Amino acid sequence: MSFAFHAFRPALYRPVLMACTLCWSLVYAPLIQAAEWNIDQLMHGLAQIKSGHVSFVETKTMAILDRPLVASGDMIYTAPDKLEKRTLKPKPETMQINGNQLLVEKGKQKHQVQLQDFPELAAFIDSIRGTLAGDRKALERNYLLSLEGSEASWTLQLIPTNSKMKQVVAQIRISGVRDEVRSISITQADGDSSRMLIEKIVPPKLAAQ
Repeated sequence: MSFAFHAFRPALYRPVLMACTLCWSLVYAPLIQAAEWNIDQLMHGLAQIKSGHVSFVETKTMAILDRPLVASGDMIYTAPDKLEKRTLKPKPETMQINGNQLLVEKGKQKHQVQLQDFPELAAFIDSIRGTLAGDRKALERNYLLSLEGSEASWTLQLIPTNSKMKQVVAQIRISGVRDEVRSISITQADGDSSRMLIEKIVPPKLAAQ
């Protein structure tokens, strides 16, 4: 009997070992994959997107207002540093950023500035433009970065490191899925905030396929 027990023991252990191995892979493999997801991988994926056209709905909450301000429109991005934001509602307004130049059109009024003359404004714009371009070095010039979540649902948090910038912005949180930015939330130092929800616009030809 003793011989028979020892002879069959490996056969009894094998299914148990396989079951344990399967359980380990189911439980720990996702954790390992999550651990591998990092800022460099996110930046690499974003950098592959050379252009994009999205619609947006932006909600601003301000202490001086009784209710939030809601605006909507679209944005066009062309790598590495061209961004156009066109607000359609409630009032038409266009903001064009091309390299170091910022042009704002509101009705018949036009204002053009050089971003190098306004460092805090440039740092804020680069938080968006740098993320879209997947430019980690540009982001880290003015922000401390941290990443939450996984490739399927991530949030990149930017905390200003510049003392003057800290007086304006407390934090910026940019969320997305894989290589797509889905929302941008900004909390100002005075407590006011804004949240922009973004949705990719699919070209008519692709949508019809």
